[in-house]
Parts: sequence; structure tokens; C-alpha cells
Amino acid sequence: MTGPPPGAVFFIFGTFAPVSESRLSPFHSAAQHGPRPLPLFLDLLRSETAASPERRAAALAGLKAYQEAPRPAPRTPKPVVASAGRASLRDYGGSGIPVVFIPSLINPPFVLDLARGNSLLRWMVRQGVRPLLVDWGSPTPADREQDVAAHIEQLLVPMLRALKRPPALVGYCLGGTMATAAACLTPVAGVASIAAPWHFEGYGDALGPMSDLWDQSHEICDALGLVPMEVLQAGFWQLDPRRTVSKYERFARLKPGSAEARGFVALEDWANAGAPLTFGAGRQLFDEFLSADLPGRGQWRIGGKAVGPQALDCPSIGFVSLTDRIVPAATAARFEQNVELSMGHVGMIVGGRARAALWEPLAHWLRMLRRTR
Repeated sequence: MTGPPPGAVFFIFGTFAPVSESRLSPFHSAAQHGPRPLPLFLDLLRSETAASPERRAAALAGLKAYQEAPRPAPRTPKPVVASAGRASLRDYGGSGIPVVFIPSLINPPFVLDLARGNSLLRWMVRQGVRPLLVDWGSPTPADREQDVAAHIEQLLVPMLRALKRPPALVGYCLGGTMATAAACLTPVAGVASIAAPWHFEGYGDALGPMSDLWDQSHEICDALGLVPMEVLQAGFWQLDPRRTVSKYERFARLKPGSAEARGFVALEDWANAGAPLTFGAGRQLFDEFLSADLPGRGQWRIGGKAVGPQALDCPSIGFVSLTDRIVPAATAARFEQNVELSMGHVGMIVGGRARAALWEPLAHWLRMLRRTR
């Protein structure tokens, strides 16, 4: 695996204004429809297709089709039932067991409610569950010192305690890491972790390039007080550069406006969206998690209390994919129950096999949880 291409930091930050006057467009504006950061993506495309003019032409055609594809009107946000600071808890309705779904800090929460006909949360309502979605909001430079632990202690836990009864927690990606920690700090009915890292040394050879990326980026992130999502996107792309490009080649072959094409556009819009991280969260993620692996070594403490699967006193289940390139199986924690899948990181949530492989087993576990509490 190679590190970020020369000039990556320039590409990542070339569009950034001073903190007090950011020129970044909203993710849904036309200028942001190209993969972010677009210059870095084009550099990656050139590298991956250097030996094949045909592949390059196909990838560029797919990129153009993605940029020009129509988008549906944004949906009205669900009502807020609790809030803490900039974070809020959105209620999807239903009268069953309250289940708080905790997304990653890195991408927007709407992957759990991606599109009509492909929404884990709306499907859960029909299964007798009352889904509540954490919306982390958009941090500002004033939040710079708020690390991952502070997001849990200052934002997540107060919202959980505001509910009338302890909810179950379902965390996805870094949200699963945070759900596990939160369940050690406040009473919950149970915790489910989906594609969540805990033993960060399990990234193996990928740790070097990610460390290099942070070395190149942390000074300007410190100045901003934020870690733009473009920094993290560059790291994700380097985990699987071939697929980053080849999926646009495949998109070029899809019928415009087809269900598959609309699904691709919705998913890519999600992947290219996202508020920045606070500098504190980025620093903890790179220095204490990826570099020092404090969670995996049992040394992560929040408010003086050790947190981790070993400290849970509630039912727990972990879903891990053996073919996940973003969060490899080697990084997963072990829970009371463990389910192994063979799906991509995002495919576990929105892929064609997601309902049978993950949604239904998760709903079954939640129903059993209700019967035993």
C-alpha cells in the first residue's frame, strides 16, 4: 500500500479559506457533486488507469454522469426529542423499544436512512422498534478540544439520560466504538456494534500511510481547529484505491435513472458529504487510537473509568464482515454474541443483501432484548 500521492495535502486544503471565512460549498451543491477532494481523486484516477486509456475514459465518463445526475429534493428532518450542545436525537416514530442508532463522526448519519426503499431506520419502525438517530451536528473551531471521549461524555450520554427509559444502542463504524464506550458510562438495555473498530493495531500495514497522512495534515488542522472530511477521505481512498476508481467505470455502464444508478448516486453523495471533525477528535483518533491503540490495549478511559467490551454489564452483539476493507475484521472486538458476514463496509447497511444478512438478525436480537428486559 502506498501513502498519499505527492501534493495530497495541497489538493486537500487547496479549497480552504481561513477558519473565519470558509469557502466550502454545502455538500448538496453542484460544485460538491464530484468526489471530495476532486483534485486528489483525479490524481488517483490517473495513477490507477495509467496503463489503460479505455479504463480512464470509462472512469471519466462515469464521473461526468455522477456529477450531472439529478438529485431528489432533501427530505424534512425528523423531530428532535433530545439535544446536547450541537448534537440532537431525531425520532423516527414507532411505539416499540427505544433504540438509539449512533453513526460515525466521519460521515453524515443519513446512511442509516439512505433512500426511499433502502432505509434501515424506516424498516425498523415496521419491526416494532422506535429508532432514534443521533445527529452530531457541525462543529466549529470553538469545539476544537472536544475529542472522541468528550463527544460521548458531553453529547451522547446526556441525550441517552434524557430518555424516559434506558434505550438499546446500535452503533455503526466509529459510532459502534462510541456506543460500546457509552454503554459503560450509563445504563442501557443492550448494545449492538456494526463494523466498528476497537483493536486498531488490526489495521496492520495500513497504519503507516494513515500516520503519514496525519503527519502531513495535523499542523493545518490544528490551525483550523477542525479536521476537514477531505483529510479522512484521502485516507479511506488509500485503503482501496482500485475500487475507488473502478466503481465509476461500472457506473458509466448503468442505465441513467435506473434504480441501481439512483442507488449509486445516493451512496456516493453520502460518502462525499460530511461535517469536519473537531481537531481534538482527529488527534485522538490518529494518535491515541490508530497509533497507540488505547482501546485495543484496554487503556481507554473516559472520566476516569475504563471502557470497553470487557466492562459491559448489558447484553451485547457484534456484527463484523470478513471482507470489510475500511474496518478490517482484525480490528473488531468480541462481544457476548458475534455475527460474521462477508460484505463490504457500507454494503452491510445498504447493499442488496443487507436486509437478510444484517437488518433481520439485528431486529431479531432487539426483539429478544425486549422480552428479556
